Amino acid sequence: MASILDEYEDSLHRSVSVQQSRASVGIPHSGYVNARLEKETPIFNKQRIDFAPPEKINSLVVSSNQLCMSLGKDTLLRIDLGKPDEPNQVELGRKDEAKVYKMFLDHTGSHLLIALNTSECLYLNRSVQKVRALSRWKGHLIESVGWNKFLGSETNTGPILVGTSQGQIYEAEISVSEGSLFSTNPDQYFRQVYTLEEESGPAPVCCLEIERGIEGKFFIIATTRKRLFQFVGKVPEGTEQQGFSSIFAVHVDHLPSFREFPANLGFSEIAFYTPKLRSNPRSFAWMMGNGVLYGTLDYSRPDSILSDERVWVYPSDIDITVNKPISIVLTQFHFLLLLPDRVKAVCTLNGQVVFQDLFLEKFGVLTRMIKDPTVQQIWIHTEKVVFRYHVQRESRDVWKMYMNMNKFDLAKEYCKDRPECLDIVLAKEAEHCFQNKRYLDSAKCYALTQNYFEEIALKFIEAKQEEALMEFLIKKLSNLKPSEKTQTTLLTTWLTELYLNWLGILQGDLSQRNLYLDTREKFRTFLSSPRNKDCLFNNRASIYELLASHGDTEHMVYFAVIMQDYERVVAHHCQHDEYDEALNVLSRHRDEKLFYKFSPVLIQHIPKKVVDAWISMGSRLDARNLIPALVNYSQSASTQQINEAIRYMEFCVYQLEETQQAIHNYLLSLYALCRPDSLLSYLEQAGTNPNRIHYDLKYALRLCAEHGHHRACVHIYKVMELYEEAVDLALQVDVDLAKSCADLPEDDEELRKKLWLKIARHVVQEEKDVKKAMACLSSCALLKIEDVLPFFPDFVTIDHFKEAICNSLEDYNKHIEELKREMEEATQSAKRIREDIQEMRNKYGSVEPQEKCAACDFPLLNRPFYLFLCGHMFHYDCLLQAVFPNLPAYKQAKLEDLQKKLAATSQPSKSHHRAKDTDSISLGKGQQSREQIKADIDDIVAAECVYCGELMIRSIDKPFIDPQKYEEEMQSWL
Repeated sequence: MASILDEYEDSLHRSVSVQQSRASVGIPHSGYVNARLEKETPIFNKQRIDFAPPEKINSLVVSSNQLCMSLGKDTLLRIDLGKPDEPNQVELGRKDEAKVYKMFLDHTGSHLLIALNTSECLYLNRSVQKVRALSRWKGHLIESVGWNKFLGSETNTGPILVGTSQGQIYEAEISVSEGSLFSTNPDQYFRQVYTLEEESGPAPVCCLEIERGIEGKFFIIATTRKRLFQFVGKVPEGTEQQGFSSIFAVHVDHLPSFREFPANLGFSEIAFYTPKLRSNPRSFAWMMGNGVLYGTLDYSRPDSILSDERVWVYPSDIDITVNKPISIVLTQFHFLLLLPDRVKAVCTLNGQVVFQDLFLEKFGVLTRMIKDPTVQQIWIHTEKVVFRYHVQRESRDVWKMYMNMNKFDLAKEYCKDRPECLDIVLAKEAEHCFQNKRYLDSAKCYALTQNYFEEIALKFIEAKQEEALMEFLIKKLSNLKPSEKTQTTLLTTWLTELYLNWLGILQGDLSQRNLYLDTREKFRTFLSSPRNKDCLFNNRASIYELLASHGDTEHMVYFAVIMQDYERVVAHHCQHDEYDEALNVLSRHRDEKLFYKFSPVLIQHIPKKVVDAWISMGSRLDARNLIPALVNYSQSASTQQINEAIRYMEFCVYQLEETQQAIHNYLLSLYALCRPDSLLSYLEQAGTNPNRIHYDLKYALRLCAEHGHHRACVHIYKVMELYEEAVDLALQVDVDLAKSCADLPEDDEELRKKLWLKIARHVVQEEKDVKKAMACLSSCALLKIEDVLPFFPDFVTIDHFKEAICNSLEDYNKHIEELKREMEEATQSAKRIREDIQEMRNKYGSVEPQEKCAACDFPLLNRPFYLFLCGHMFHYDCLLQAVFPNLPAYKQAKLEDLQKKLAATSQPSKSHHRAKDTDSISLGKGQQSREQIKADIDDIVAAECVYCGELMIRSIDKPFIDPQKYEEEMQSWL
């Protein structure tokens, strides 16, 4: 992997050879070479207007889709191009020989000025049919008009500028009256503001243009045959309606700034280009004797609006003495020159003629060309025919010109939606940068082209420009699609190798420290890029090998962190004894598996910090998986270090409330080993209920026995309910402890007595303490003196037991007296019971004939009945019906059985052939059986009054109406 760069260079050389051989047989070198170029259509598409004028066309103007043309001597034709089928014809009403000299239409298409060759001027508003003469303008041959695009409206022109053939510039205003069609004088005023001169004196004002810049500054452009003047100034705020006199007044004593050229056409014309979404023109073209002065308009300049000026000379086939240009029109990238028989389009970028359209002689001589600035359409007319040009995708080939001028940014701007052209521009820019040794810029451009990858890479390798090569690979990698996985893998691996080589070179040079740090940051950015994440992850083994081959452990760790390969990071820190760093990685990323894996190593060196980290993890860690680490650690550690293990186990038991037996057993073993005082408190806190104890009782008993913790063993015996073993072991420790164990089996007096006898025997035989033995008698009521006497030796005198024996005899006497008293009480009770029985036998009740059953309210004496001491009387069947549903199931079954037996005894005998004495005996027995059955039925049915007994109490929550019959009962009441 370390030699990947050398191997790839060899493959590049071989690949370039193959490409050269392929090129010889016509294999394309770019993905766009075979792309079909768009269909070439003319930029300027000519259309002849289907219009046959009845008279010759003198003049034509167009603005805002409004077309006006002068026909013959006295006719004016107006056409709304939105409604071309509805032309409007207006008569000038002139009876003299005056002819139309020029026409001027404002930017709204509302105001039309008609200059006559008799030094008169007419005015026509779009909303009216009548032409009016402007009396104040009489005597001036109008050459140009500068319209006010900022204050003009459909009814008022605002202050405008008018240029005459004598060089004067006048300011005027035309307004349509609101009260009538026109006021007496539509021209509000007409005053001279300036005179333009050339070397020979006043010269005709060929063109006028008014523009407004920033901060209310106005720029006025005026041209003569050889000069272009600029007037710059501000109109005071609120005085815009007063006109531009203040701007011209500044230049009364000195000439304004101007451009002058020696040649002379006899006239000049200036054209402007205004984008559709802008209100101010962006560029200009001035047609004069020496050529076309072209430039842009910069409204931020203080003294001159003209910028980036250059003069494009006329094409070689134009001789201004023979076929001088007639008109000029400016578009975004071209200016069109109108000649008597043709139209030429010249590119403003390089001055080359890109379009020429020759007109047939039958159409006549071309008279004028004009452009509608609102819809960007160009109109040309002769005396017979009108033509219109549509400008279609004018910028289609501009990219080539900018590219040839090395203006690559502009070239890319104009072909960004044409990838095949953009690729050519990028390739040319890349080559240009490479030749000028701007290798990084070249690499960025090459990465965006479709040129062969191997050829470009080899080019940088041969130039020994590794930094540029890396830039090229990075850009190429960023442009790959997600599906190009092989190419992505190759570039990623190669870039890693290049970065590592470059870092290795810079690391040893202290003078390149800043460059090293910058390159290192770029490399880390490359490794951590989300775009490269999947590729780096899938090929992380190769990247690790590259990093290892360069010995760059710093970036190996950095890469492992990015890949979330924290196991490798922690292992690296552990190998270099950086245990705190390893623990920090584990604590940051909180991976349980890594904790389990590396805890055995870390706890050997930083036990306290490791336990703190475990505790911070809380319930996310399974303490059972950490026990092996703790066991290995505790076997080789001191008591102080074992305390850390105990601290974590106590956290699990008391804070996390772990119930796993392994955890409790291990904590118990640590207590038994190092903290015997805590052992007993732990056992007592765990309780004595075996079902709620989480440690293994047998394991705990064996462990405590091995370490000689007898009190703990006694406690475990008590929990296991092995009271005899508990008492036997407790007697070895403390008699009081044994006594507390002896009283535990509360429900088994025989066992308690046996345990106390063990204690008494131990006290008498082992301790030979008679007083303590007597104390045992007082502690347990089950022991008597006669139970303890056999344990004493024969030589013991009775004096020691005198008091105990006397007490015993007194107890016996008390018991005998108590038995006598109980016998007397029993005799008296029996006597009273016999008297009550005799009284009950003689007790009776009287029933009146009108008495009724308490249940059915029918006469009681009609059927068998029951009379209760409370006074309630029930028929037998009524009482049975009330009692039966409330009887328990077993009594209901018994009652049904008794009723069947009673019914069977009431049937007559079917045998008539038996002896008489036999029948008598049988009848006697049957009668006795029947009485017994009836008595049993009475015990069940008539045990108590159904209204006064417990049955009524138990049924207190029973509803009066059965829920199942509620609806039926409710309906019966409706």
